[in-house]
Amino acid sequence: MLKSIIEIAIEQGCEFKENAPMSDYTSFKTGGKASLVVMPNSIESLSQIVCACRQNKIKTYILGNGSNVLVSDNGLDGVVIRIGSDLSDIQYIGDGKIMCETGVSLAKLCSFALSKSLSGLEFAFGIPGSAGGAAYMNAGAYGGEMKDVLVCCEYIDRNGNAGVFSGDELHLGYRKSVFTNTDYVITKLFLQLTLGSYDEIKAAMNDKLSRRKEKQPLEYPSAGSTFKRPEGNYAGALIEKNGLKGFSVGGAAVSEKHAGFIINKCGATTADILELIKYVQDTVYKNDGILLEPEVKYFE
Repeated sequence: MLKSIIEIAIEQGCEFKENAPMSDYTSFKTGGKASLVVMPNSIESLSQIVCACRQNKIKTYILGNGSNVLVSDNGLDGVVIRIGSDLSDIQYIGDGKIMCETGVSLAKLCSFALSKSLSGLEFAFGIPGSAGGAAYMNAGAYGGEMKDVLVCCEYIDRNGNAGVFSGDELHLGYRKSVFTNTDYVITKLFLQLTLGSYDEIKAAMNDKLSRRKEKQPLEYPSAGSTFKRPEGNYAGALIEKNGLKGFSVGGAAVSEKHAGFIINKCGATTADILELIKYVQDTVYKNDGILLEPEVKYFE
Protein backbone atom coordinates (compact mmCIF):
# COMPACT_ATOMS: atom_id res chain seq x y z
CA MET A 1 0.00 0.00 0.00
CA LEU A 2 2.84 2.37 0.76
CA LYS A 3 4.09 1.82 -2.76
CA SER A 4 1.29 3.99 -4.15
CA ILE A 5 2.32 6.88 -1.88
CA ILE A 6 5.97 6.50 -2.85
CA GLU A 7 4.97 6.51 -6.52
CA ILE A 8 3.12 9.81 -6.05
CA ALA A 9 6.09 11.27 -4.17
CA ILE A 10 8.46 10.28 -7.00
CA GLU A 11 6.09 11.54 -9.69
CA GLN A 12 5.62 14.88 -7.89
CA GLY A 13 9.30 15.23 -6.99
CA CYS A 14 8.64 15.08 -3.25
CA GLU A 15 11.30 14.04 -0.78
CA PHE A 16 10.50 10.91 1.24
CA LYS A 17 12.15 8.45 3.60
CA GLU A 18 11.21 4.91 4.55
CA ASN A 19 11.71 3.54 8.07
CA ALA A 20 12.44 7.06 9.25
CA PRO A 21 13.37 7.62 12.93
CA MET A 22 10.89 10.12 14.30
CA SER A 23 13.51 11.42 16.72
CA ASP A 24 14.81 13.30 13.66
CA TYR A 25 11.49 15.08 13.18
CA THR A 26 10.35 16.06 16.67
CA SER A 27 11.67 18.68 19.07
CA PHE A 28 11.64 16.14 21.93
CA LYS A 29 14.15 14.05 19.90
CA THR A 30 12.39 10.80 20.78
CA GLY A 31 10.20 8.27 18.96
CA GLY A 32 10.56 5.09 16.96
CA LYS A 33 10.56 4.68 13.19
CA ALA A 34 7.72 5.63 10.89
CA SER A 35 6.97 3.37 7.93
CA LEU A 36 7.17 6.37 5.62
CA VAL A 37 7.77 10.09 5.98
CA VAL A 38 6.90 12.14 2.91
CA MET A 39 7.41 15.88 2.41
CA PRO A 40 4.89 17.41 -0.04
CA ASN A 41 6.39 20.16 -2.21
CA SER A 42 3.09 21.76 -3.24
CA ILE A 43 -0.53 21.90 -2.16
CA GLU A 44 -1.37 19.71 -5.17
CA SER A 45 1.07 16.99 -4.08
CA LEU A 46 -0.22 17.27 -0.50
CA SER A 47 -3.78 16.80 -1.75
CA GLN A 48 -2.81 13.76 -3.82
CA ILE A 49 -0.94 12.12 -0.95
CA VAL A 50 -3.72 12.73 1.58
CA CYS A 51 -6.33 11.37 -0.83
CA ALA A 52 -4.22 8.29 -1.70
CA CYS A 53 -3.72 7.49 1.98
CA ARG A 54 -7.48 7.55 2.50
CA GLN A 55 -8.19 5.43 -0.55
CA ASN A 56 -5.64 2.83 0.58
CA LYS A 57 -6.81 3.00 4.21
CA ILE A 58 -3.35 4.01 5.40
CA LYS A 59 -3.13 5.70 8.77
CA THR A 60 -1.75 9.21 8.35
CA TYR A 61 -0.09 11.66 10.69
CA ILE A 62 0.20 15.35 9.84
CA LEU A 63 3.38 16.92 11.13
CA GLY A 64 4.80 20.43 10.93
CA ASN A 65 7.96 21.32 12.83
CA GLY A 66 7.21 18.59 15.36
CA SER A 67 7.53 21.10 18.19
CA ASN A 68 4.41 20.00 20.07
CA VAL A 69 4.43 16.27 19.33
CA LEU A 70 5.48 13.15 21.22
CA VAL A 71 5.87 9.94 19.19
CA SER A 72 5.65 6.39 20.53
CA ASP A 73 8.93 4.49 20.98
CA ASN A 74 7.27 1.71 18.95
CA GLY A 75 7.13 3.99 15.93
CA LEU A 76 4.28 4.68 13.56
CA ASP A 77 2.75 2.14 11.21
CA GLY A 78 1.60 4.52 8.52
CA VAL A 79 2.51 7.65 6.61
CA VAL A 80 3.80 10.80 8.24
CA ILE A 81 3.08 13.80 6.04
CA ARG A 82 5.66 16.35 7.08
CA ILE A 83 4.77 19.85 5.94
CA GLY A 84 7.84 22.04 5.89
CA SER A 85 9.83 24.58 3.93
CA ASP A 86 8.53 23.39 0.54
CA LEU A 87 5.17 24.87 1.55
CA SER A 88 6.37 28.18 2.91
CA ASP A 89 5.29 30.86 0.46
CA ILE A 90 4.47 34.15 2.13
CA GLN A 91 3.00 37.30 0.61
CA TYR A 92 1.87 40.74 1.71
CA ILE A 93 -1.60 41.31 0.26
CA GLY A 94 -2.01 44.89 1.45
CA ASP A 95 -3.98 46.76 4.12
CA GLY A 96 -2.14 44.85 6.83
CA LYS A 97 -3.03 41.42 5.45
CA ILE A 98 -0.53 38.58 5.07
CA MET A 99 -1.04 35.24 3.32
CA CYS A 100 1.28 32.39 4.18
CA GLU A 101 1.39 28.69 3.44
CA THR A 102 1.11 26.24 6.30
CA GLY A 103 4.79 25.25 6.35
CA VAL A 104 6.10 28.74 7.06
CA SER A 105 7.98 28.82 10.35
CA LEU A 106 6.71 31.28 12.93
CA ALA A 107 10.18 32.81 12.97
CA LYS A 108 9.96 33.54 9.24
CA LEU A 109 6.38 34.79 9.55
CA CYS A 110 7.28 37.17 12.39
CA SER A 111 10.35 38.44 10.54
CA PHE A 112 8.25 39.06 7.43
CA ALA A 113 5.70 41.01 9.45
CA LEU A 114 8.51 43.06 10.97
CA SER A 115 9.92 43.83 7.51
CA LYS A 116 6.54 45.35 6.61
CA SER A 117 6.27 47.18 9.99
CA LEU A 118 3.19 45.15 10.83
CA SER A 119 2.25 44.62 14.47
CA GLY A 120 0.29 41.77 16.04
CA LEU A 121 2.68 38.82 15.91
CA GLU A 122 5.17 39.99 18.53
CA PHE A 123 3.89 37.33 20.96
CA ALA A 124 4.85 34.55 18.53
CA PHE A 125 8.48 35.53 18.05
CA GLY A 126 10.59 32.67 19.37
CA ILE A 127 7.84 30.02 19.38
CA PRO A 128 9.50 27.07 17.58
CA GLY A 129 6.61 25.96 15.42
CA SER A 130 5.07 26.34 11.99
CA ALA A 131 2.25 28.69 11.03
CA GLY A 132 -0.05 25.73 10.34
CA GLY A 133 0.69 24.19 13.71
CA ALA A 134 0.11 27.53 15.41
CA ALA A 135 -3.31 27.86 13.76
CA TYR A 136 -4.18 24.24 14.53
CA MET A 137 -3.71 24.75 18.28
CA ASN A 138 -4.30 28.51 18.48
CA ALA A 139 -0.79 28.99 19.84
CA GLY A 140 -0.21 31.84 22.19
CA ALA A 141 2.18 33.45 24.65
CA TYR A 142 2.67 36.64 26.65
CA GLY A 143 -0.97 37.64 26.37
CA GLY A 144 -1.32 37.11 22.62
CA GLU A 145 -2.86 34.29 20.58
CA MET A 146 -3.28 33.36 16.94
CA LYS A 147 -6.99 34.15 17.27
CA ASP A 148 -6.03 37.82 17.63
CA VAL A 149 -4.68 37.93 14.07
CA LEU A 150 -5.96 34.87 12.19
CA VAL A 151 -8.96 35.65 10.00
CA CYS A 152 -9.13 32.77 7.55
CA CYS A 153 -7.64 29.33 6.83
CA GLU A 154 -7.77 27.28 3.65
CA TYR A 155 -7.64 23.51 4.05
CA ILE A 156 -8.11 20.17 2.34
CA ASP A 157 -10.12 17.26 3.68
CA ARG A 158 -9.24 13.55 3.53
CA ASN A 159 -10.78 13.36 0.03
CA GLY A 160 -8.43 16.05 -1.20
CA ASN A 161 -11.25 18.60 -1.49
CA ALA A 162 -10.43 22.24 -0.73
CA GLY A 163 -12.35 24.35 1.76
CA VAL A 164 -12.18 27.56 3.77
CA PHE A 165 -12.97 28.50 7.37
CA SER A 166 -13.25 32.18 8.26
CA GLY A 167 -13.89 34.22 11.40
CA ASP A 168 -16.03 32.44 13.98
CA GLU A 169 -15.97 29.26 11.85
CA LEU A 170 -12.38 28.77 13.01
CA HIS A 171 -13.65 28.10 16.58
CA LEU A 172 -10.44 29.44 18.06
CA GLY A 173 -10.28 28.73 21.79
CA TYR A 174 -7.59 27.98 24.34
CA ARG A 175 -5.15 25.69 22.49
CA LYS A 176 -7.80 24.49 20.07
CA SER A 177 -9.49 25.29 16.77
CA VAL A 178 -11.94 23.81 14.30
CA PHE A 179 -9.02 21.70 13.02
CA THR A 180 -8.22 20.06 16.35
CA ASN A 181 -8.70 16.28 16.25
CA THR A 182 -10.09 16.34 12.69
CA ASP A 183 -8.82 15.13 9.33
CA TYR A 184 -8.65 18.65 7.88
CA VAL A 185 -5.17 19.69 6.74
CA ILE A 186 -4.43 23.42 6.82
CA THR A 187 -2.86 24.71 3.60
CA LYS A 188 -2.91 28.52 3.87
CA LEU A 189 -3.40 31.16 6.55
CA PHE A 190 -4.58 34.74 6.19
CA LEU A 191 -3.70 37.17 8.96
CA GLN A 192 -4.81 40.71 9.68
CA LEU A 193 -2.12 42.85 11.28
CA THR A 194 -1.84 46.57 11.95
CA LEU A 195 0.69 49.07 10.69
CA GLY A 196 3.09 50.13 13.43
CA SER A 197 6.57 51.36 14.18
CA TYR A 198 9.36 49.10 12.91
CA ASP A 199 11.58 49.96 15.87
CA GLU A 200 8.83 49.36 18.43
CA ILE A 201 7.83 46.03 16.86
CA LYS A 202 11.46 44.90 16.73
CA ALA A 203 12.01 45.92 20.35
CA ALA A 204 8.90 44.00 21.44
CA MET A 205 10.00 40.88 19.55
CA ASN A 206 13.50 41.06 21.01
CA ASP A 207 12.01 41.49 24.48
CA LYS A 208 9.86 38.36 24.08
CA LEU A 209 12.86 36.39 22.81
CA SER A 210 15.05 37.56 25.68
CA ARG A 211 12.40 36.57 28.20
CA ARG A 212 12.14 33.12 26.64
CA LYS A 213 15.90 32.61 26.78
CA GLU A 214 16.01 33.78 30.39
CA LYS A 215 13.08 31.75 31.73
CA GLN A 216 12.79 28.68 29.49
CA PRO A 217 15.13 25.66 29.16
CA LEU A 218 15.82 26.21 25.46
CA GLU A 219 19.13 24.33 25.73
CA TYR A 220 17.30 21.00 26.09
CA PRO A 221 14.95 19.16 23.71
CA SER A 222 11.33 19.66 24.74
CA ALA A 223 7.89 20.46 23.35
CA GLY A 224 7.59 23.79 25.08
CA SER A 225 4.98 24.02 27.83
CA THR A 226 4.00 20.45 28.59
CA PHE A 227 0.61 21.18 30.15
CA LYS A 228 -2.27 23.48 29.37
CA ARG A 229 -2.93 26.29 31.80
CA PRO A 230 -5.57 25.17 34.34
CA GLU A 231 -8.34 27.68 34.94
CA GLY A 232 -7.36 30.20 37.58
CA ASN A 233 -3.84 28.85 37.97
CA TYR A 234 -0.56 28.05 36.23
CA ALA A 235 0.78 24.56 35.57
CA GLY A 236 4.38 25.55 36.28
CA ALA A 237 3.47 27.13 39.61
CA LEU A 238 1.52 24.04 40.71
CA ILE A 239 4.34 21.70 39.70
CA GLU A 240 6.93 23.82 41.51
CA LYS A 241 4.68 24.06 44.59
CA ASN A 242 4.73 20.27 44.74
CA GLY A 243 8.52 20.18 44.82
CA LEU A 244 8.87 18.55 41.42
CA LYS A 245 11.46 20.85 39.85
CA GLY A 246 14.33 18.61 38.73
CA PHE A 247 12.36 15.39 39.33
CA SER A 248 13.28 12.83 36.70
CA VAL A 249 12.26 9.53 35.19
CA GLY A 250 15.02 7.95 33.14
CA GLY A 251 16.39 10.66 30.87
CA ALA A 252 13.32 12.90 31.21
CA ALA A 253 13.14 15.63 33.83
CA VAL A 254 11.03 18.51 35.04
CA SER A 255 13.08 21.56 34.16
CA GLU A 256 14.77 23.27 37.08
CA LYS A 257 14.56 26.51 35.12
CA HIS A 258 10.80 26.37 34.46
CA ALA A 259 8.64 23.67 36.06
CA GLY A 260 6.11 23.89 33.24
CA PHE A 261 8.61 22.24 30.90
CA ILE A 262 9.44 18.56 30.78
CA ILE A 263 12.77 18.15 29.02
CA ASN A 264 14.80 15.41 27.40
CA LYS A 265 17.76 15.89 29.70
CA CYS A 266 19.85 12.89 28.75
CA GLY A 267 18.77 10.29 26.18
CA ALA A 268 15.15 10.12 27.28
CA THR A 269 12.68 7.80 25.62
CA THR A 270 9.08 8.66 24.94
CA ALA A 271 8.14 6.14 27.65
CA ASP A 272 10.25 8.13 30.14
CA ILE A 273 8.46 11.34 29.21
CA LEU A 274 5.00 9.76 29.40
CA GLU A 275 5.75 8.24 32.80
CA LEU A 276 6.97 11.60 34.08
CA ILE A 277 3.89 13.37 32.73
CA LYS A 278 1.70 10.83 34.56
CA TYR A 279 3.66 11.23 37.80
CA VAL A 280 3.35 15.02 37.66
CA GLN A 281 -0.40 14.76 36.94
CA ASP A 282 -0.96 12.31 39.80
CA THR A 283 1.05 14.37 42.28
CA VAL A 284 -0.67 17.66 41.50
CA TYR A 285 -4.10 16.03 41.48
CA LYS A 286 -3.48 14.30 44.81
CA ASN A 287 -2.29 17.46 46.54
CA ASP A 288 -4.28 20.19 44.79
CA GLY A 289 -7.27 18.46 43.19
CA ILE A 290 -6.34 19.81 39.77
CA LEU A 291 -5.83 17.47 36.81
CA LEU A 292 -3.23 18.93 34.47
CA GLU A 293 -4.05 18.33 30.82
CA PRO A 294 -1.11 17.74 28.46
CA GLU A 295 -0.69 20.27 25.70
CA VAL A 296 1.55 17.90 23.77
CA LYS A 297 -0.06 15.78 21.03
CA TYR A 298 0.78 12.06 21.23
CA PHE A 299 1.26 9.97 18.08
CA GLU A 300 1.13 6.17 18.30
